[in-house]
Amino acid sequence: MAEVYDRYSAIVYSVALRVLGDTGAAEDVMQEIFLRLWRTPELFDSNRGSLGAWLAVITRHRSIDQLRKRRPETGLEDVVVSVEAHLEREVDRHRFLDRVRAVLRALPDEQQRAMEMAFFEGLTHSEIATRTGEPLGTIKTRIRSALIALRKGLADTVTA
Repeated sequence: MAEVYDRYSAIVYSVALRVLGDTGAAEDVMQEIFLRLWRTPELFDSNRGSLGAWLAVITRHRSIDQLRKRRPETGLEDVVVSVEAHLEREVDRHRFLDRVRAVLRALPDEQQRAMEMAFFEGLTHSEIATRTGEPLGTIKTRIRSALIALRKGLADTVTA
């Protein structure tokens, strides 16, 4: 049993620690697993897999059981609910983002794709030109035209 412990205790402990996130609880589960193996070695069936794999699986299951048994660490009285104090700003921000999305959707496909690659994928103009096989000047023109259309489309939103 000492050889088995020496060989597999690190695996059992690491699985328990990964699931539980608590060293003390992981040590308890590890002790429980090896006691279980000592008392009922017939539970392990070598025809179904290796001892290490079996120990890892039962450790994971036992650790999950321990998580389920844990009581919440904070009482309901201790929970603080955060409320956004500036809801009107949040609503305005969402409206503005909806308007940006609408303007972007109205752009020609080539301009949309160039904008997505530049601003959402973080590609440079040269990288976009290489990826699309388009001339660099064409990519720059598409992005500039899209930005102008975006500015025009949002002009009434910004001033409102």
